[in-house]
Amino acid sequence: LIPVFLDSEVLSDTWSEDGAVHTIQRSCKLSVDAPRLLKKIAGVEVVYFIQKNTLNWRERTLLIEAHNETFSNRVTVLETCLYSVHPDNESWTCFEQSASLDIKSFFGFESTVEKIAMKQYTANIKRGKEIIEYYLSELISEGVTEIPRWTPPLQPPLSSDPYTIAAPTSTELHTASSSDISLGAGSTEPAEGDKLDADYIERFLGQLTPIQESCLIQLRAWLQQTHRGKIPKDEHILRFLRARDFNLEKARDMLCQSLSWRKEFQVDTILNSWMPPSCLQEYYAGGWHHQDSEGRPLYILRLGQMDTKGLVKALGEEALLRHVLSINEEGQKRCEENTKIFGRPITSWTCLVDLEGLNMRHLWRPGVKALLRIIEVVEANYPETLGRLLIVRAPRVFPVLWTLVSPFINENTRQKFLVYSGSNYLGSGGLVDYIQSEIIPDFLGGDCLCEVPEGGQVPKSYYQTEVELENADHIRLWTDTIYQSAQVFKGAPHEVMIEVVEESSVITWDFDILRGDIVFNIFHSKRTPLRKDTSTALPELNNVQLIDRSWTLGVDYSMVESPLTFREGESIQGSHITRWPGLYILQWKAYGSAPSRVDDVISSLPGSAHTSKLMYYTELLASHDFRGSMTSLESCHSGFSQLSGGTTSSSQSHGSSFISR
Repeated sequence: LIPVFLDSEVLSDTWSEDGAVHTIQRSCKLSVDAPRLLKKIAGVEVVYFIQKNTLNWRERTLLIEAHNETFSNRVTVLETCLYSVHPDNESWTCFEQSASLDIKSFFGFESTVEKIAMKQYTANIKRGKEIIEYYLSELISEGVTEIPRWTPPLQPPLSSDPYTIAAPTSTELHTASSSDISLGAGSTEPAEGDKLDADYIERFLGQLTPIQESCLIQLRAWLQQTHRGKIPKDEHILRFLRARDFNLEKARDMLCQSLSWRKEFQVDTILNSWMPPSCLQEYYAGGWHHQDSEGRPLYILRLGQMDTKGLVKALGEEALLRHVLSINEEGQKRCEENTKIFGRPITSWTCLVDLEGLNMRHLWRPGVKALLRIIEVVEANYPETLGRLLIVRAPRVFPVLWTLVSPFINENTRQKFLVYSGSNYLGSGGLVDYIQSEIIPDFLGGDCLCEVPEGGQVPKSYYQTEVELENADHIRLWTDTIYQSAQVFKGAPHEVMIEVVEESSVITWDFDILRGDIVFNIFHSKRTPLRKDTSTALPELNNVQLIDRSWTLGVDYSMVESPLTFREGESIQGSHITRWPGLYILQWKAYGSAPSRVDDVISSLPGSAHTSKLMYYTELLASHDFRGSMTSLESCHSGFSQLSGGTTSSSQSHGSSFISR
């Protein structure tokens, strides 16, 4: 039944003492479908392989091992096949096959030999199911439908007569009409997918080459041996293999790290345990919307309508990350559902991003930083889940955002991006090539009502401090936050120290006044401050003083900028180009006259009206990273173009500051 097989000779035939293991070793003569010239150069018409078959009745396995005898000093071919009974369903047979080809040298025709070997190997694999079914039919025609389990004999067998023990190997393997190639426990694939048949692969996994299929089998088998816990489904394992171009070692490392991450942070239960806060449900402008023309789930994100700064300050990066993870988990679930609906493998989704309204405020540095951190987590744990990204109505500022974000996106993912500026997404060559016209959202000129929230500016009443965010009763995915919060009392300012190593470095800041009025100042210190944390007893207050009351202004420290006063509700972004290396202190103090002793007592009480409250972010940048670039801070209240222009010309001054409300 195997076309290349010509003849064989039994070299050895042995049985174990209890008759449970039967081993046969043969020399097999095979024809080679190779060009006549190659056969003449090699000097052979046929090749010989040594095949060793081990049938273990006790363990109910059949192991077939083969290696080449011809040209063994030039080429090494190793092949292993294992039939075993599925541990969870005895009516299924597991079939695992792997092969390796190592060509050291072959008269300068190494690549040709490789192609011939792969071609013949693929052809022989396709005959595997036919051979099994042929012998099953033979047994059924003889009235044999079941073979009793092997039991140890009362006495050792006196001969090697196969009739005393023997039954055809295929029957003992309990091969049913729906055999299984799932590679063991943990698989929950539907019985209708015959895993020895190419139909299963095409139905659930998509087209795979023999090498790709072999990688999947090996990686799953390795997981079964080493991984404690739920074994991921075949399509999930395949995503990691594809992300690493089927490099088995790299894919294994990536998958293991992801599985550990999922277990540590309980990601498997996030769809049941995570409930988006009301602020997120109202102002996060994203949601699922039918599917694209190829059956992929379609996710719509109206990024230009979102107040990214407000969401970060109201929810923190932790909540945003959890929401993004829940979207990815929901996407995988929808892919499985669409696979069943459309009868073909759907393993990724399409994302439609509308950038209408995107402007410089979205290039606000802490927001971009949070976005990059989220991208890093998603790239590491959800590879090959994005089938296509359609970006429409991209404004002029988009190339700037793309320059900041694209280095953090995998090359394979970047190739799936399609960008449309203006209205050129309409008509032929636009969205209709990827999305059916009847489901194009109404806000993009279509007729389909889209229920994705419209976004909008997040009220500052939603803003939370990092202490409030840390009180959430779930395992934190990130232990640090971009924004810090502080309380400022009369007589007790809050101060932050920044160490500058090189002159002309740039100190940047971004803060919001949540309560009270604040005076902001910058100092250069000639002495090392002694930290005085007045919030030790009440950590949620977060109030630190660095400038000792015994210090003298102009002697121990100096003012590098004129103090500025900001009112409650204002958002402030700015930068200072340093003149000297050393220690710089940013200070926020309560606006008003010097306090009395009574004021000190009253203002120290939590929740006192004498207390001011702010959220802040600071960062030190090298001058070449800042000057003339888009790394400056920006919010919905700042005049970014003026800030950027001023920064570009700041090389003429050693010490200058730019502040915008």
